[in-house]
Amino acid sequence: MQKHTQGTLEMSVAMVILGTIGWFVVVSGRPPQDVVFWRCLFGAATLLAVCGARGLLRRRLPPRTLGLAALGGAAIVANWLLLFAAFPRASISVATAVYNTQPFMLVALGALLFGERLTGAGLAWLGAAFAGVLLIVQARPEAGYVGPGFLAGVLLALGAAFLYALAAIVAKRLDGTPPQLIALVQVGVGAVLLAPFADFADLPADARSWGALATLGVVHTGLMYILLYGAIQKLPTRLTGSLTFIYPVAAIVVDALAFGHRLQPVQLLGAALIIVAAAGMHRGWGGPRDPEPARGAVAAGLSCRPGRGAG
Repeated sequence: MQKHTQGTLEMSVAMVILGTIGWFVVVSGRPPQDVVFWRCLFGAATLLAVCGARGLLRRRLPPRTLGLAALGGAAIVANWLLLFAAFPRASISVATAVYNTQPFMLVALGALLFGERLTGAGLAWLGAAFAGVLLIVQARPEAGYVGPGFLAGVLLALGAAFLYALAAIVAKRLDGTPPQLIALVQVGVGAVLLAPFADFADLPADARSWGALATLGVVHTGLMYILLYGAIQKLPTRLTGSLTFIYPVAAIVVDALAFGHRLQPVQLLGAALIIVAAAGMHRGWGGPRDPEPARGAVAAGLSCRPGRGAG
């Protein structure tokens, strides 16, 4: 029971941390490519220390595994770029709610690429999530906060969800590989890919911006992995999946408290539809449980199963 309680606490804290990621992105005041670059750099330094302390750096990854991890890393980095670009356009709340359609992207890709069967219940939950997105977009004229390019922000969040699903599919091939090592490869790839696009001539000028960027790397990447994978090892799959839905709720609360961005009632209904539909898909409500639900929502997408890549 103590192990179960500890795992629940770790998972809950991890999801609350993810819920604050949009706040740190906005506070950094940097464009998405700079935010993701510094997140990858600080995250790589943190994960390098973690992997070194656990003796994982002595493990040699086969070229195929290394290549797949790098491919997944490219998808994850692109996913972060799109999601972070969506925050100022559609608000953190809307972007996060729409981003949580990624379980359905994963199911749809599984059906298209691997011929996995879509159940009637699964299609129903997919329809409910789609209706939730429509409600969020439909409420645009009455929204309490609408940044420039609201529809573009929604589309960016959908694109981020799709890229997360692609990364999760690639990660399925990495069973048995320590997740912290996969994450290190991914953020390392991200730092290398984005270095040519980072603006080193206009570095953050204040401690607040540097603090936000460092927190995204150290806390939202390094510490996040430690808590997430520690919890997954202690908890049953269904409880782990259920706790991931703390993330979008936390993001909506943080957006309201920090920036005063409150969803309109119809948008709240749409966000609730997406979250409930994702929960229904994960837990198999109304039919047999899907064999490969997206276990982590994550955020600003950062979670995946151990050995199955990282967001």
